[in-house]
Amino acid sequence: MSKDRRSLKLGAFIMATGHHIAAWRHPDADADAGHNIDHYRGLAQTAERGLFDLVFVADSPAGWDADRDREIQSRVSHSAHFEPVTLWSALSQVTSNIGFVATASTTYEDPYLLARKFASLDHISKGRAAWNVVTTAADVSKNFSIAGHPAHANRYERAEEVVDLVLDLWDSYEDDALIRDKASGVFLDPDKVHKVNHKGQFFQVAGPLNVARSPQGRPVVVQAGASEPGRELAARTAEVIFTANQTLADGQEFYTDIKGRLARYGRRPEQLHIMPGLFPVLGGTEAEAKQNYEFIQSLVHPTIAWSILKQYYVGVDLSGYSLDDKAPPLPTNTELNKSRLKLVADLQARNGLTLRELYLSLATARGHRTAVGSPEQIADALVEWFDNGAADGFNIMPPVLPTGLTDFVDQVVPILQKRGIFRTAYEGTTLRENLGFDRPINRFVARAAAAQRSA
Repeated sequence: MSKDRRSLKLGAFIMATGHHIAAWRHPDADADAGHNIDHYRGLAQTAERGLFDLVFVADSPAGWDADRDREIQSRVSHSAHFEPVTLWSALSQVTSNIGFVATASTTYEDPYLLARKFASLDHISKGRAAWNVVTTAADVSKNFSIAGHPAHANRYERAEEVVDLVLDLWDSYEDDALIRDKASGVFLDPDKVHKVNHKGQFFQVAGPLNVARSPQGRPVVVQAGASEPGRELAARTAEVIFTANQTLADGQEFYTDIKGRLARYGRRPEQLHIMPGLFPVLGGTEAEAKQNYEFIQSLVHPTIAWSILKQYYVGVDLSGYSLDDKAPPLPTNTELNKSRLKLVADLQARNGLTLRELYLSLATARGHRTAVGSPEQIADALVEWFDNGAADGFNIMPPVLPTGLTDFVDQVVPILQKRGIFRTAYEGTTLRENLGFDRPINRFVARAAAAQRSA
């Protein structure tokens, strides 16, 4: 790849059996994938063979919901799976270069423990850890000792504080704080260990963290919110954004908006990568790809079809509708994921979808962009957005695993490499190096230097 050519970034977004709602029913799927370490090991190694920057698993404190319809619960596969930091710690030992992104909630996790486990993962993986910051839209307060699920605005207020606190905790130790000089008997320089002494609206934490500064300085910060407070939090703190956009115009708007916010935080556009999700349905030809698409859509059980719709039509009585009726407008007065709800509402309004067409659109990738075609056509879909100001890379969402990822690596990656848009070897050993990011300066050192300059 030419040094003058911008390099496309790739993430493998892994859902146990695949991203399609009915993936577990597909003949190629490992139905026990959620608790099969061999399955995940194979996926991580396949993504690394394809020179992907990272692998990512979404996660939530939510699990099996006993209050939902029991028939629905009996037909979905995503309710039980590994805790991600534990999973990535294991898989970091059978890989060498690929980064590991784990989700952790600012609403339901303690910031000190969150900082500790991600710093530990960065050490264990030798510099390949990343934290996907989420505020948790689902009400899972019954699993925690808090008085109800916080409102959207309050979740983001808390998230702002949590992210800043975690960043400070990760920098508790300066890089050379641990001397470990056996001859002198000096193990630690106390002047290079910093208490955070945080007193905020939600937390009081003295610090320091009891994990040394990690190999890449600190784990990479990833964010996925697209609401107004989500965009602002990402512009200030995120280094990678996972986003969902359906059209090139929407992708360009999001890309331009986020990049335009960075300057006021003293950041450059290249310090943040925007990686929309893409659900690729591959076939040797376009006709074969369409057949593959139709087959997996045929696996959606009618009960699940209605459950998908009810997730978005909260408080709306759909009992008088058939699947072939035009979908009514989606409600907007909800505390659910506001940016995703808007994306789905725009999808319905733009295309005038029936309820059947809407659930089929959501059964694939929950509002992320779907591309159906030959390897060349899938590569074209990536390059179009990459070359036209809508993406720095993509979070690939295979419909069925493991075959969906293997096919992408074997069939699409070589085309991207041939076009000079994607690497043929890893640039480094840490996630930051492969993403093209500088190692960050310790926040306490930077503050001290700034205070000295202004004195």
